[in-house]
Amino acid sequence: MKLQVLALACALALPVVSQAAAPKPLYRDPVTDGAADVSIVFDKAHREWVMFYTNRRATMKSPDPQDVAWVHATPIGMATSRDGLAWRYKGVAKIPAACTGQTLWAPELYAEGGVYHMWLTVVPGVFHRWNQPGATARIVHLTSKDLKTWTCGKTLDLGSDRVIDASVAKVGDRYRLWYKDERKGARIVAVESPDLVHWKPAGDKPVVDMAAEGPKVFRWKDAWWMVADAWKGLIVLRSDDAETWTLQPTRLLEQPGTQTTDTAKGQHPDVVVSGGRAFLYYFVHQSNEPQAKADPYYGQRTVIQVAELKERDGALSADREAPVEQGLVAPGR
Repeated sequence: MKLQVLALACALALPVVSQAAAPKPLYRDPVTDGAADVSIVFDKAHREWVMFYTNRRATMKSPDPQDVAWVHATPIGMATSRDGLAWRYKGVAKIPAACTGQTLWAPELYAEGGVYHMWLTVVPGVFHRWNQPGATARIVHLTSKDLKTWTCGKTLDLGSDRVIDASVAKVGDRYRLWYKDERKGARIVAVESPDLVHWKPAGDKPVVDMAAEGPKVFRWKDAWWMVADAWKGLIVLRSDDAETWTLQPTRLLEQPGTQTTDTAKGQHPDVVVSGGRAFLYYFVHQSNEPQAKADPYYGQRTVIQVAELKERDGALSADREAPVEQGLVAPGR
């Protein structure tokens, strides 16, 4: 416990300053070392970037090696940065319990008209096995004026009791929300809305006929893109209208990196388009790090990394070995 307090104090003391290149890891949670599923939004009032993430209890050591309680009872962690390269821990988000629950996953942040929106995956309790009876999941909408105080909105009616991992984008004059429906073969499907509150299905087929989770949709280089976690690298899809998607034959971050803390596949992405560039944020398990040889639980730990996306001939690539310099640019006022 003393070590955790010391680590937390050190993290809070770290300055958020621009660096020549992003460090590896880019960020790790100083308390339970399980940062994952990030979503990054710009705080206009404080002129800084805010990262929200699933705060896994990765240092938990259960005598049962199949116990997955460590990915439950998870709050949402927060960190801030001026440039997206140097991050400082800011504690956990104050999410109201009235409309959520004990286990919170995969926040999705979206800002418009002076309001910050969050779509949060909520699991009702702590479960010790995947697919355990009662382990349902729903997506809840919350709003905030300052990214600190959150107000409960509605639980989305998506016709399923096992939905996770929202991604939201404005397409024309309407909004689209993509998510994983575990009752539909873990496919990614979409709904649309005129107001971010009332949603209806957008088509009757999944985006792509393969299992995946953690979709992130963004506009860049005159096209719509989706990157999603297929558990063996990130799949990439391209679209002209955000409705009909074409799967790219190659994946991102499928091969482990060579640099310390980046030696496993990349998972659950976020993408921030800034200054004409696209920054791919992802998490990496620490299973291949030297510490894992002595500690069988070390692989539960996850850290956040960043790579820059490149586009060529209608396809995306990401070199995780290349340094990422000159990070995110603050939007105009």
